[in-house]
Amino acid sequence: MAQPKIELDGLLAFPLTPFTEDLEVNLDGFAENVESHVAAGAGALFVACGTGEFSSLSPDEIAALLARAREVVAGRVPVWIGAGGGAAAARAGVAAAQAGGADGVLLLPPYLVSGPQAGLVDFVRFAVADTSVPVIVYHRSTGVFTAPSAARLLDIPSVVGLKDGYGDAEVMTRIVTTIRSLGTQRSEDFLFFNGLPTAEVSAKAYAAIGVARYSSAVHCFAPEIAHRFHRALAEGDTEVMDTLLAGFYLPLVALRDETPGFAVSLVKAAARLRGDKVGTVRPPLVEPTTEQIDRLGGIVERGFEVLKGIESR
Repeated sequence: MAQPKIELDGLLAFPLTPFTEDLEVNLDGFAENVESHVAAGAGALFVACGTGEFSSLSPDEIAALLARAREVVAGRVPVWIGAGGGAAAARAGVAAAQAGGADGVLLLPPYLVSGPQAGLVDFVRFAVADTSVPVIVYHRSTGVFTAPSAARLLDIPSVVGLKDGYGDAEVMTRIVTTIRSLGTQRSEDFLFFNGLPTAEVSAKAYAAIGVARYSSAVHCFAPEIAHRFHRALAEGDTEVMDTLLAGFYLPLVALRDETPGFAVSLVKAAARLRGDKVGTVRPPLVEPTTEQIDRLGGIVERGFEVLKGIESR
């Protein structure tokens, strides 16, 4: 059966997974987090994915997060969920997502090992099995596809898109061009996403090769800034994008790059500075130092000053 066309427009948000002091999932805090994303204008929610610390969650925790997200959202925006790991775990995760009523699945790369290109396509096919829930394949780490292999994903009816976390614009150009040039309705409807950390930094370059959709971790703690940048990208307003990049995003990325895992840890720390009940990260991620949090607070404060200056023009 052909997959109906999937619309994932607007700014995509990846809610954090709040933990208690003893690092148990805090579902009430998560519900508040989800509602704040919807209220801020997120186009869709991707729950328990990279920013939501998928790698640290159990299947039962992921199922509980999906159920609570759907309850809070109540159909206002699509709710997608993460799945992945080893082949059996990925297959079970996709099946659980369908059973739990998810609008779609972000399929993360194979755990620990990688096979040849045919094996990567078979991994996706195995994970999907006989489900019909829409799937976006995450192109990164142990799951990097060539253009011909990416085109083979179109033979799997429930695969509706590819999200790039690898960061090679030439490879993505080949993939996008190869798939679009097939000239079918399926290839025209296939979705591409920029899934790089702090995606706004690469958003202009990716939009130029036909990958304008992206997810924003900044939406977790400064949705006003995230939406203004997203609007500027849609309008081709280079001046606004460059102003926000120079005054906020690049300093944030410089701090992020100081420690592995800060693509999540800094986001949680910034959300806490905003007053959100998100707790800390699970290991092996680590928390920023007091000095780093102080700098983070200054960067966010400066970001809002830059935004205010833009809006006052």
